[in-house]
Amino acid sequence: MSTPVAPGTRPGGPALYDAVLLDRDGTLVEDVPYNGDPEKVRPLPGVREALDRLRAAGLRLGVVTNQSGLARGYFTEADMRAVHARIEELLGPFDDWQVCPHDDGAACACRKPAPGMVHAAAAAFGTRPGRCVLVGDIGRDMTAALAAGAAGVLVPTAVTRPEEIDAAPTIARDLPAAADEILRRMHALHPTRPRRTGTVLVARSDSAGDVLVTGPAIRAVAAHAHRVVLLCGPQGRAAANLLPGIDHIIEWPLPWIDGDPAPVDPHDMRQLTDRLAAVDADEAVIFTSFHQSPLPLALLLRMAGVPRIAAISDDYPGSLLDTRHRVPPGVPEPERALSLTAATGFTLPTGDEPTLRLRADLPDPGLDLPAGGYLVVHPGASVPARAAAPEHCARIVAALVADGHRVVVTGGPDERELTARVAAAGGVDLGGRTDLAGLAGILAGARCLVVGNTGPAHLAAAVGTPVVSLFAPTVPYGQWGPYRVPAVRLGDAGAPCRDTRAARCPIPGHPCLNGVDPGDVVAAVRLLVRRPPD
Repeated sequence: MSTPVAPGTRPGGPALYDAVLLDRDGTLVEDVPYNGDPEKVRPLPGVREALDRLRAAGLRLGVVTNQSGLARGYFTEADMRAVHARIEELLGPFDDWQVCPHDDGAACACRKPAPGMVHAAAAAFGTRPGRCVLVGDIGRDMTAALAAGAAGVLVPTAVTRPEEIDAAPTIARDLPAAADEILRRMHALHPTRPRRTGTVLVARSDSAGDVLVTGPAIRAVAAHAHRVVLLCGPQGRAAANLLPGIDHIIEWPLPWIDGDPAPVDPHDMRQLTDRLAAVDADEAVIFTSFHQSPLPLALLLRMAGVPRIAAISDDYPGSLLDTRHRVPPGVPEPERALSLTAATGFTLPTGDEPTLRLRADLPDPGLDLPAGGYLVVHPGASVPARAAAPEHCARIVAALVADGHRVVVTGGPDERELTARVAAAGGVDLGGRTDLAGLAGILAGARCLVVGNTGPAHLAAAVGTPVVSLFAPTVPYGQWGPYRVPAVRLGDAGAPCRDTRAARCPIPGHPCLNGVDPGDVVAAVRLLVRRPPD
């Protein structure tokens, strides 16, 4: 029998965010360079009303702003305080102000894109960066948000560069639109009628990463169900074994989901239908990615006698679904799945965060890992378009080693040749020496992971390890980037393959990833972790 993640808590779900952090110039007020004059403060249109809606929703508001004019002597601290007093007079009070007084040459931990002010604001609010969202108008704001583990919403202005817009996790036309999106996402995770039920069959086919990002939604079902049975495919089975809240697993390939499917076999479909009927489920929740259809499985579940079925479906489902849920594009996959469970009446109990998480009883990987801290480079990917070339990964390992880091290189049993080539640049080769549970143990002890957009990135998020994401833009970063864990995105976000879902790179030389400067990887690691150990 499944037990709620936090027994004794009231099912109702934690808030998605506790606080909204805001850049000052270009986001709240007109950008007047090095402004020390309160008379020049001009709020942007609709900002006061948007802030009041956020306040009314119970969100605390903070400002995080770079003010290098202090270091350069363009205005005094008293001038700046007068400007901030005028901003509060016009826009209402803010609960916290975080100011970086340094210029770029100071190499401080607070000046954006460094995440220091986001961490400081979260601490001032008694919360974590993962429960904050930062709204700003340039790429530095988004980098600071993601590097702290916060959400980021970009509101572009005339000074925002196209590449910053391409790389942003979420884009809103202005602060009022950003407030709308923040409040919509918060509301989407809270059911209007929480309820309890008996046996629920949840389905999430596809790869290990897909199963991992569905983990919070599965926990939400488990908090309300007597028993949870998961239907997954062979590629996701190892990840399913790591998730809390599951009582039984049915492994079955689905030819309408698998990337390289076998022909549909009527006998196999009849066997699957019989197997689903034997579960005797009171209801089913079908989880899919944004480009997949739940309707073939919904038909089999109806034939198996399941009386209540819920899924996200843009296509007309006829009588196949009792709960037909819709989600706008751009929502992170964990939240997309959680919004479906909320629409069905299931939500995470108070005390369980909407983060990726694994079972507490993971085995020790049993490997001789470098003492004193190490980084992990995982060069492989389940989809070729999401991996940099082996020789480029080797250059990244060499650059990290030259910066003083101990590096281990990981990969599956079929990637031993790949990991040997990459590790030859100075890393420790662990290719093929662990299963997925063992890899989770390695990542849990790592200071940072360097990886493409593939399952281990989500595995790292589930154990709280920061990620340098070499992210191919074939799918949206806002949906598939590492969730609620400190991360830096690298790679050409505006490459011609953007949003194509291509499995193999259509551009000669795979420039979106192979063009990443190893020095930028070193800088990203420095942003996420402290200096390498001696």
